[in-house]
Amino acid sequence: MNIKEYMKDHLLFLDGGMGTLLQRRGLVPGELPERWNVTHPDVIRDIHLSYYKAGSNVVSTNTFGANTLKFEKAELENIIKAAIDNARAARDASGEDEKFIALDIGPTGHLLKPFGDLDFEDAVNIFAETVRIGAEYGVDLILIETMNDSYETKAALLAAKENSSLPVFVSNAYGSDGKLMTGADPEAMTALLEGMGADAIGVNCSLGPRELMPVVRKLLEVSSTPVILKPNAGLPHSCYGETVYDVTPEEFASDVCTLIKEGVRVAGGCCGTTPDYIKALTDEAKGIAPVPVTEKNITCVSSYTHSVKFEADPVLIGERINPTGKKRFKAALAEHDIGYILSEAFAQRDRGAHILDVNVGLPEIDEVKMMTDAVCEIQAVCDLPLQIDTTDTAAMEAGLRRYNGKAMINSVNGKEESMSAVFPLAKKYGGLIVALTLDENGIPGDSAGRVEVARKILRRAEEYGINKKDIIFDTLAMTVSADSGAAKATLDSLDVIRHELKCHTSLGVSNVSFGLPCRDTVNSTFFACALERGLSAAIMNPYSEEMMRTYHEYRALHGLDGMGADYISFMDGKTGLSAAASQSTGAADVIESDEEPLTCAIKRGMKEKAASLTKEALQTKAPLDIVKEEIIPALDEVGRGFEAKTVYLPSLLMSAEAAKSAFEEIKAAMAGATDSAEVKCPFVIATVKGDIHDIGKNIVKLLLENYGYRVYDLGRDVDPSEVVRAVRETGAPIVGLSALMTTTVPAMEETIKLLRREVPACRVVVGGAVLTKSYADMIGADKYAADAMETVRYAEQIMAELN
Repeated sequence: MNIKEYMKDHLLFLDGGMGTLLQRRGLVPGELPERWNVTHPDVIRDIHLSYYKAGSNVVSTNTFGANTLKFEKAELENIIKAAIDNARAARDASGEDEKFIALDIGPTGHLLKPFGDLDFEDAVNIFAETVRIGAEYGVDLILIETMNDSYETKAALLAAKENSSLPVFVSNAYGSDGKLMTGADPEAMTALLEGMGADAIGVNCSLGPRELMPVVRKLLEVSSTPVILKPNAGLPHSCYGETVYDVTPEEFASDVCTLIKEGVRVAGGCCGTTPDYIKALTDEAKGIAPVPVTEKNITCVSSYTHSVKFEADPVLIGERINPTGKKRFKAALAEHDIGYILSEAFAQRDRGAHILDVNVGLPEIDEVKMMTDAVCEIQAVCDLPLQIDTTDTAAMEAGLRRYNGKAMINSVNGKEESMSAVFPLAKKYGGLIVALTLDENGIPGDSAGRVEVARKILRRAEEYGINKKDIIFDTLAMTVSADSGAAKATLDSLDVIRHELKCHTSLGVSNVSFGLPCRDTVNSTFFACALERGLSAAIMNPYSEEMMRTYHEYRALHGLDGMGADYISFMDGKTGLSAAASQSTGAADVIESDEEPLTCAIKRGMKEKAASLTKEALQTKAPLDIVKEEIIPALDEVGRGFEAKTVYLPSLLMSAEAAKSAFEEIKAAMAGATDSAEVKCPFVIATVKGDIHDIGKNIVKLLLENYGYRVYDLGRDVDPSEVVRAVRETGAPIVGLSALMTTTVPAMEETIKLLRREVPACRVVVGGAVLTKSYADMIGADKYAADAMETVRYAEQIMAELN
């Protein structure tokens, strides 16, 4: 029986932690646990067997960090083969049926570009190599786990799908705020992972079962696939000099079983859990009937932070990133002026758009490259979901592949050549498909013909395994000046599709008014008619006051706006535009702000704009005045937002990069002048011995440099003696140490002890996913920083003390 068949009628139990058990068996700080598959196979087999005997249906191979970043290809293959052999030997020794082996894949330890140094395609290739080896040597499934970035998660899932036919489970590490490190909430991850065909999705690591309950319950609410729960044994703390976790096996089992009764179908343990925890869990779960997995029928798209659902509340799709009828935008495409495109994205977001249409097709440009660049650049600084709008399937695939979320796909139609080209892309990458009600015979003149085309599209989509919840129909608004019955045909077919076929609908509203005077008024009236007939989403101009007024009035009159607060705000002019502005040719022409332009550019993460504005400012202001009055205040504001959980890590990093580009202009202007007085104290930073993860370190480095610190980055896998040497040579009063693995925390403690002995005046700040304040106190750190901004604040405190 394969695992997917088994899961239909059974709960599935995973194993528990590996790193802690290996440390107990002699793994020393800095030693790579994956090598134990070859050097200590008896230990690995014994651990696997103990989990099988405890009741695990699945054990995960000891390959969490087995990738080409850590191992040469030949050694990597040897390690993965040995890992699978060890798991298979344990399964055979267990003497039980219905036992499975999962190829365990963890994160690379790098952030993907533009926030980090690893390209998306490079990440896909790294994961692909591990997947190919694992599939060759025979595992039953792939388990992608502990991912705290949606983009890296997509890269790993894409690699698994492209290089094997195995079932794939995906589990993410959510923080105490219920989001991934880079901002995705459970709804966004469900949209992305379900869209790409993950066989089970869920949460692991980071917290104990009780703290993860809100995330799990949200997953159960929105997921149409089985939900995984693999929590830690609570949080680590010190007890008589040893590391222990604060949740007992019995408490763990009770809390996890509470969520199994609510619908969790796959359960196990992560950091701090042992075979005792799994035994307690499987014993507690005996007699609990699996809750059926149900189809939630949620039509949605997502970005890297959130999803947008198509429900009763109308969805607005901004149409301005499109060259049709826009001379300035055509020029921007021809000149590869990404800054102009980003300005349009920000302006439409500020005007109230929920999704941004992205159409960059011009005959004279490379649309594939431009679509890739536009998608990557927009999603780096703006968190609205995108609609990939193109008739070029190569450009469509390029945009979908690099998109960090579940996109809208505009469009498919009833022609066989269109469906056979677009549906495979939608099935592979996920997406909400906009389906136009036309086919080889053109656009039907009546509603019955358009509805029949819709039925044909639904039948064909089902053959590709695409659920009708992922099809949204555009019944094609045609100009009434050429056909007096055009609007009625559009509205009648829209009504039938929404209420009889039970599918959502979308329209490009402004097409109806071509050739007529007062087009905005005609468009807004048609918009109101369409909304009354069941329109779910409109591709529209968010600068149109008439259209936005109709939108707010409709919401107020249909009880979608509470007591009308949004409508009142709009009519007070807080979000409205003048009639003149609504006819503007570009966003940048109408957006005004009380902030300094440079401050705004830095907050928005616009690197090129920040550099050019700094050049302009240098014509009239002193360099250090620009730093003090615009750059640092912008960084401070974004930092406060990050600390308050209103700004997420990608925005923080892009703002820091924008500030960095501004600083480069400042430095160039001050070339030859002495600015040493403005540079703060040296700061040594490193990832500890044995740990190759440098996400946290790199983020801290970037922010510290923007605040004026001279950062000495020693890199990853740094020996304690190297840290001491750097402190002595630089005279740094502060050291930052990072560790993301349980197995490397002892190396952090060793480094701190050596620093205390050799350079006792130096302060030590530590951070990493496996640390807590009590743990940091236990190993002798001066400061535990939960995030990068807290490190900056601590450095500022030390600077104040030193001065």
